[in-house]
Amino acid sequence: MITAVTHLTTIDLEAGLDHVRAAPRERGTLSLIVARPAPGEREVLESATLDPRYGLVGDSWLERGSRHTPDGSADPDEQLNVMNVRAADLVATSRDRVPLAGDQLYLDLDISTANLPAGTQLSIGDTVIEVTARPHTGCAKFTRRFGLDAMQFVNSPVGKELRLRGLCARVVVPGTITVGDDVIVTRPAG
Repeated sequence: MITAVTHLTTIDLEAGLDHVRAAPRERGTLSLIVARPAPGEREVLESATLDPRYGLVGDSWLERGSRHTPDGSADPDEQLNVMNVRAADLVATSRDRVPLAGDQLYLDLDISTANLPAGTQLSIGDTVIEVTARPHTGCAKFTRRFGLDAMQFVNSPVGKELRLRGLCARVVVPGTITVGDDVIVTRPAG
């Protein structure tokens, strides 16, 4: 039996903004890890390895490449996609649908541009990742999975400011991460 999915309206999504804005600013939590071993596939992990060359080990980022590089190779500035778990829960309407967003890391942390400018480092487990300047926006797949209102919501001026669709990051210190790890913010000097 196929269960119909109800997408939220803009009014419903806006009603959830206060909860998203209430995310911690300095020290958050790694709430969910998702590998994308192949197009359309998701594997929810309890722990994972992050590597400066491969990104999230077991994810297909390196093989997929990027439309943002001249030769189509993987863009190191898009190595990881990170989303605020509160925003993901909001658009997905249930935690079991959150992995459909296509991000690898879901944090209970304020990931807004004001809180995490490019160059900000996040210590998670024994790893460190760095926020890049590459924007992360909703796409056709995001629209199919969560609705047109959700895509317009995350790409609105407020959505972009809060990074409701997420951010891009790269691995700078390899290691292991585990769901429940603290996420500690270190902003760039100056």
